[in-house]
Amino acid sequence: MRDKIREYLALKEPKMKAVLKIQSEIMYSIRKFLKKEGFLEIRAPIFEPFTDPGIRGSKFFEIDFYGKTYSLMSALTVHKPLLATHLGKIFSFCPCARREPETSRDTGRHLSEFYQVEIEMLEKDYEDAMKLAERLVSFVISEIKKKCEEELKILGRDIKVPSLPFKRLSHKEAVDLAKKLGFEAFYEKELPWKVERAISMQFDKPFFVKFYPKDSRSFYDKDDSDFQLSFDLLYPEGFGEAISGSEREFEYEKVLKKLKKSGDIGKFELYLKILKEGVKPTAGFGLGLERLTRFICGLEHIQDAAPFTKLPGG
Repeated sequence: MRDKIREYLALKEPKMKAVLKIQSEIMYSIRKFLKKEGFLEIRAPIFEPFTDPGIRGSKFFEIDFYGKTYSLMSALTVHKPLLATHLGKIFSFCPCARREPETSRDTGRHLSEFYQVEIEMLEKDYEDAMKLAERLVSFVISEIKKKCEEELKILGRDIKVPSLPFKRLSHKEAVDLAKKLGFEAFYEKELPWKVERAISMQFDKPFFVKFYPKDSRSFYDKDDSDFQLSFDLLYPEGFGEAISGSEREFEYEKVLKKLKKSGDIGKFELYLKILKEGVKPTAGFGLGLERLTRFICGLEHIQDAAPFTKLPGG
């Protein structure tokens, strides 16, 4: 309770006011960029019969919806291809809730409640998604530099507008770099949080890690011959993961095979029925609003990147 009181009182502090003004401008800049690119903003649901299962180490928050078990949205990833199939290019500021492991409380970048900017495009591939992501991040930082000079000064943050294109590492190259830095990492698995942080310390602007190994991520990430057509964008300076995205798997039989392998068919019966009706090829990504705020503001911990935050473990 004492921590919550301190959080409420922090709202009157100049630094918190500066953070929230910058965050407001971040949201405006994201909308400005995507609207100019022809995207349609969609209102995301708060709870649904199914939600994104691809959340490392975390679990769903479930509610009783008139006798049926629904999940609070952990991301809009499973729903976005359905929307983009019929609407072309869509985005949403999606409220997300995840029961993160308590150990993630100390990473400085995990919240149990947060907002994610969800973006999806019809008939596009993973490279198109990466190009959009880097342009979006660079644009937002440029806008904040121009419009929030006083707030950045209060925070003591001198952020540079990153030039394009951002560097692209394969997952294998990222693992090689981790091993060179003395960390344990595996070619067949996702990068651990501490490894992501260590790698991002080696860069002075955002960069991509792409081509994650098969079966290391979720059923909706499309497979190539030896890897998935998926990617993460990492912030530099140790801030870590910013964005996750991929080219989506949309063919019923391929999704069914993956769900059988993971044992998740029961949770996604409705989703499989929808796929049978026909879903088109899409690609997209999710960008964490509070993580972007933390990076732009140069904050040590993500709990200072929004009011009334909920940390893993309570």
